[in-house]
Amino acid sequence: MRKGELTRTAILAVALDLASREGIEGLTIGLLAEKMGMSKSGVFSHFGSREDLQIAVVKQYHDRFEQAVFYPSLQKARGLPRLRAMFEGWIKRVSVELASGCIYISGAVEYDDKPGPVRDALIAIVKEWREALLKCVRLSIEVGDLKENTDPLQVVYELNALVLGLHHDTRFLQIPGSIERAQLSFERLIQNYQTTESLATKKLPPATKKAAQPL
Repeated sequence: MRKGELTRTAILAVALDLASREGIEGLTIGLLAEKMGMSKSGVFSHFGSREDLQIAVVKQYHDRFEQAVFYPSLQKARGLPRLRAMFEGWIKRVSVELASGCIYISGAVEYDDKPGPVRDALIAIVKEWREALLKCVRLSIEVGDLKENTDPLQVVYELNALVLGLHHDTRFLQIPGSIERAQLSFERLIQNYQTTESLATKKLPPATKKAAQPL
């Protein structure tokens, strides 16, 4: 990459870290310039405005999420193996972000009532991820892993609720074993929708068995 592209990439990396910790609204050209040891005009030259910077950070987060969660799941067979890989990658991502936070979730809190380009960018990437989950659930039905009468939208809703609960319990309440409980909840949820043939070939992973123990 050229020098300008390298500098912009470095700025985005620092901006993403700041946004994860301080929130997207807490991200300013001045704060970023201070962290980078640059002038405000130097940072501004790479982003036309604070809003452009915020949108770039949202897209950067989404790119990293895809690289860590979505693309690896495509290596798995269509159907339940891929859906399971997507969920496992998702909660692994949450566990990695314990010290910072998930921009999908924190951004939704920040911008739930703030219309504008940043909110639009956030909604677009969250919908893109949900569409990927929805497609995977539908494929799971097509290949016979999930029952024909399964409601894909309901499954995606429940998966999202599990991750929101996990984020709450790990970051806010700091409850030990929350990740294992999320894994167990996923398996129980999926078993409710699995076909008899699919259930006959699946067993609960060891980690979820451990989570079944009482508090």
